[in-house]
Amino acid sequence: MGLLNKFKDQLSSSSPSYDFPPPPHPIPLGPSAIFRYRKQRGINLGSWFSLERWISPHVFRGAAEPGQSDYDVARGGSDAKRILEEHWDTWVTEDDFRWIAERGFNCVRLPIAYYHLCGPLFEVLKGTDFEPYHHVFEGAWGRIKQAVEMAGSYGLGVLIDLHGAAGGQNPDAHAGLSRGRVAFWDTHANQASTSLALRFLASQFASVPHVVGLELLNEPQNNSKLQGWYNHTIDEIRSVAPPDFPLYLSDAWDTQHYADYIGRRDDFVVLDHHLYRCFTGDDKHKSGVAHAKELRGHFKSVFAGQCGAAKGALVVGEWSGSLDPQSFTPGLPDGEKDAQRREFVLSQIELFENHAAGWWFWTYKKGDGWDAGWSARDASTAEIIPSWVGGGRFKGMPPREVKDAELQSGHHAHTSYWQANGESPDPTVYAPGFSQGWDDALIFLSAGNGTSTSEMGFVLHWAARRKAEYEGRAGRKLGKATWEWEHGFKQGVEAAKRVCLA
Repeated sequence: MGLLNKFKDQLSSSSPSYDFPPPPHPIPLGPSAIFRYRKQRGINLGSWFSLERWISPHVFRGAAEPGQSDYDVARGGSDAKRILEEHWDTWVTEDDFRWIAERGFNCVRLPIAYYHLCGPLFEVLKGTDFEPYHHVFEGAWGRIKQAVEMAGSYGLGVLIDLHGAAGGQNPDAHAGLSRGRVAFWDTHANQASTSLALRFLASQFASVPHVVGLELLNEPQNNSKLQGWYNHTIDEIRSVAPPDFPLYLSDAWDTQHYADYIGRRDDFVVLDHHLYRCFTGDDKHKSGVAHAKELRGHFKSVFAGQCGAAKGALVVGEWSGSLDPQSFTPGLPDGEKDAQRREFVLSQIELFENHAAGWWFWTYKKGDGWDAGWSARDASTAEIIPSWVGGGRFKGMPPREVKDAELQSGHHAHTSYWQANGESPDPTVYAPGFSQGWDDALIFLSAGNGTSTSEMGFVLHWAARRKAEYEGRAGRKLGKATWEWEHGFKQGVEAAKRVCLA
């Protein structure tokens, strides 16, 4: 837990250094702040608990037909419990967490389902498809807790993702069932079970500093009930978890609508968008280079607008380097295919780094065969994923005069622009915002654990906390001047990153 102690020490010793009157000492936000507000650069631990046959086919030996889901494995006979527990104990180990951390990733996304909680919470199965299979899944919870602890020992954050809800929130087997339809909305028992599972997870993990959040549902099929369900469920979770515990919501493939929804909220809620470019007919006929060009062109402006609508609280919870075979010219050498995947991956990383608050590659590994499009292990070996994904390296604390010069330069540019455009900016608002942003950016950057860089990611959410403190100390609300304080804060953050990252 060296990262946490380092953070506490730096926060208590930070001091402003500029010529304008400094604000009083900021109020510490707690040891979870770095983990939860930093830019998340992660990997999905796919098919560890929530199974997918194409990723880990070995687990499905003996599964009942159609042999695609956790439910099919559970129904496969008396050997199901042993098969699952053997898989849970071997699919991801301490060596894997070490590999992830050494390459600059700072977070993992852990997909689990409601039935994995049945050991300590038998009631979660009541009235659901999995009620007869308590004995099969009762050993999952202890292993989930161990996984979270092990990730934390390597400085990795963990996003807990409810990948499978009772009845299935989407028709795909990764939601736990193989029947190809959505039954989540069909019964009260399904929704009650899911609510119970989420409240239990929040009560268990909200106090764990390196658990960066809880995702309510993975890829739910969108319908008219979903937003109301989000509202109600968020309120329920907030009854057992503090308001600064991040809750992640899937965009249900309606990104702009839910970006606007997130942007209207004041609590720490994050939008999860999944970006794949290998499934539609149009995508299948574009090369990796063509995809990269589009991501750097028209799509960039669309994506940036969606991130802005969500007040910067948008992440890409799943993406990959996979391209459909039709994307490649017949007879193209494997090396050229990898070159296209490499360009495709780099264009996505550039997009996410410049606009999103975080991203998680899908997935960590596959069980059979080579697949540099979907397996991060294989993609890293082929140098499709860069050997280091952790952003710039922190060069160390700059001298005090560097901050003074950056603040003076930013302040001059700010006042000159707005005076020339008919406004009357207030330097007593801009300057403390800039100073706070600079100081806080350095707290984040210097909190790296040697294998990853901690960079502020949820800037506006962090700024809102700091603004409330500033208003409390100043004894007044900023009101219409809020934009100017936030503008200074964001410029302070960007200046510190520009100066201090190699």
